[in-house]
Amino acid sequence: MSMYMVLAKIWDFINGSKDRNVYETTKSVNEYMAFHYTPPSEYIAQPFCPKEHLDFPLRCAELCIKHKNQDVKSRALDIGCAVGRASFELARAYQEVVAIDYSSAFVNVCQDLKAAGEKPYILKTEGDLGESKIAKINPNIDRTRVVFSTGDAGNLGDIGQFGCVLAANLVCRMKEPAKFMNSLHDLVIPGGIVVLTTPLSWSEEFSSKEKWLGGYMKNDQEVCGLQTIKEMMLQHFELLEEPSMPFVIRETVNKYYWVCPQTTVWRRNV
Repeated sequence: MSMYMVLAKIWDFINGSKDRNVYETTKSVNEYMAFHYTPPSEYIAQPFCPKEHLDFPLRCAELCIKHKNQDVKSRALDIGCAVGRASFELARAYQEVVAIDYSSAFVNVCQDLKAAGEKPYILKTEGDLGESKIAKINPNIDRTRVVFSTGDAGNLGDIGQFGCVLAANLVCRMKEPAKFMNSLHDLVIPGGIVVLTTPLSWSEEFSSKEKWLGGYMKNDQEVCGLQTIKEMMLQHFELLEEPSMPFVIRETVNKYYWVCPQTTVWRRNV
C-alpha cells in the first residue's frame, strides 16, 4: 500500500468518513485539488480531450471579471468555493472576496493555500497509486483579499451585499434551492452581477423532490430547471449571457467525467 493511501486511511478513520459528508474525505479533497490546480497538460493524459474544457474554476472567475461593473462595490462572493481556485482568481479584480463552503475540509485547504501560497496533493492515477503534485497560487494575486469560512449557502445570515456573486454547480446540490435563488436580489447590489452554473442534476440525496426546481412532471407538463431559474431571476435581474461552459473531472488517468452545466450571467436591476 502506498504512503498516500496509508495517510488517507488514517485521516478518514480519525475523522469518521463513513458518517460524514462526502466532501470531507481525503479522496474528495485530492480530486478537487486536482480539478482546480493541476495544469491542463498534466490533468488529461489523452490527447483527444478538448483542452478548452479544463481550468473550469479559472474560467468561472474570468466570466465574473468580464462582466464586472466598475461602478459598484468591488466585493465578490464565491459561494460553494470548494478548494478556492476561483476565489483567488477573483482577487485579481475585486478588492474583497468572501469565499464560503459547507465542507470544513475544503476550507482548511483554502486557509493553507492563503497562508503559504501552495499546498501538496495527490493526482490519482490508478487504484492506490497517485502522483505527488503541488498547488500554487499565482504570486501576482493578493491572497490577503480573500476571506474563507465554512457556511451553509441556504443560511448565509447577514454577510452584506456584493458586486458579484459566483455560484458554481451549487443550486442542484442544495436542500432548498428556491430559498437561495430568492435571496440573490438581497445579496447583490443594484448593477452587480450573478454567475450561475448548474448541471441540473437534481437528486433526493440532496433535496426532497418537492424542492427541486425542475426535472419532474406537473399537470402533465415537463418542468425544466433552467426555465424555472430564468423565471425566478428575471424578477430582479437582466440576463446578459448564456455561455457554454463544459468541464472535465478526472477520477483516474483513464476515467473522466464530462459535464455540461447550464450557465447564465445576470445583472441586478438598478
